[in-house]
Amino acid sequence: MYQSQMLINGVQVSSLSGKVEIIRNPANQEPVAEVTVGSRQDACLALEAARRAFPIWSLTSRQERAKILHAAADLVRHRAEQIARLLTLEQGKPLKNAKMEVLSSADVLDFYAEEGKRDFGEWISSSHSRSIVLRQPVGVAALITPWNFPVDLLAWKVGPCLAAGCTFVAKPPSLAPLAATEFVRAVSDAGLPAGAANVVHGAGGEVGAELVENPISRKIAFTGETETGRWIMAHAAAHIKRVSLELGGQSPFIVCADADVKAAAAAAAQRAFSNMGQICISVNRIYVAEEVAEPFIEALVKRAERFKIGDGLQPDVDLGPMFSGAQREKTREHVADALEKGAALLSGGQEPEGEDYEKGYFFRPTVLGEADHSMRVMREETFGPVAPIMKFKTLEEAIHLANDTEYGLAAYVFTNDLKTALCAAEGLEAGGIGINVNNVVDLQAPFGGWKESGLGRELGHYGLEAYLETKHIRLGM
Repeated sequence: MYQSQMLINGVQVSSLSGKVEIIRNPANQEPVAEVTVGSRQDACLALEAARRAFPIWSLTSRQERAKILHAAADLVRHRAEQIARLLTLEQGKPLKNAKMEVLSSADVLDFYAEEGKRDFGEWISSSHSRSIVLRQPVGVAALITPWNFPVDLLAWKVGPCLAAGCTFVAKPPSLAPLAATEFVRAVSDAGLPAGAANVVHGAGGEVGAELVENPISRKIAFTGETETGRWIMAHAAAHIKRVSLELGGQSPFIVCADADVKAAAAAAAQRAFSNMGQICISVNRIYVAEEVAEPFIEALVKRAERFKIGDGLQPDVDLGPMFSGAQREKTREHVADALEKGAALLSGGQEPEGEDYEKGYFFRPTVLGEADHSMRVMREETFGPVAPIMKFKTLEEAIHLANDTEYGLAAYVFTNDLKTALCAAEGLEAGGIGINVNNVVDLQAPFGGWKESGLGRELGHYGLEAYLETKHIRLGM
């Protein structure tokens, strides 16, 4: 069985308590790894190691930091097969998708290697003085990440953090720490000074709490549930820490009367059911114009029934299991609630049958018709493979329905009219708007939410700025 230890001060270590836990494969519940579990004391040791390494790394030239980040990207690619296999075993996603995630994380490191070189500051001239504006690393960062994309979402933080000259302690998800830990190990092995990159396993209420509350950390970057984000925001306030929060979503998908219906259905199916709907920008609710509702629904149902479900290690599988029994039960509850309130079950709605599915957390892609906002599936983030559909008469109505939520991470619109596209994009309350695409993530562009979907931005130069403080030096002439 695979053994996973923590990484503190450049050394793989067990926890002070010696506690370990077993990680199980969500496809069959078989044990795949034994993981060292840390505590507040272990997190404190890691923070102290990061603090000691900070003067060394922050004074390393941008060119040298870039060289090490490029080397780290190469090392991640070299170890991609191993890291991807661990990711599938612990999280469930198909191996081909796991490998794509790992390779994407290497691309993030390469991007920030170059982005870090371009932060030169500013020189401002006036009649009696000169001003120099510097951007300097904020300090030790705490990076707390979820289980749905444990490698890629960690890379979104590690890349700009190191490029800016910060050091870090990462807390990967408690039930899926394997691939994330191996990713950080590869980054560390690329030539970082001891203590610049650290990993501590453990519960959010203990390890995560220490990382947030300890005064050593000056920056908290978190991706996860909105409720946890509120707690982090409140407790980070004790030391006025820099905070970036990418939280829950409830993404609407609007299909206008002039849209390419087949393309819209294909895009909606992929974004609603990929990773079993366990994506923060997954399609959570669909609003379709009455004129094209029938052909759109027919095409979406066909797409939903075409996915092959199974163990992620099988080469021809499209969808693996859900991550946990609790996550599947929540999905069941949302579907049952919708059906009780008048929704029509058009496809799925239950576990697939057969011996291959008995031990895993499998669930069929589900399409619901006749949905409305009285249903939990239209109000809460299901984080499961469910696509509820509601019809609309006018674009104004669709935008109003889409905005009728406390969330605002992503929204999608399919239309062939430029005016419609612009009006919808400007009217929708979300940090990312996809027009005729089902993905708002671009490595070079900002990613983040409005309202209770978070604050701050990742990716692009915005992601780098989140790890930098601004300093003004004024010189009298």
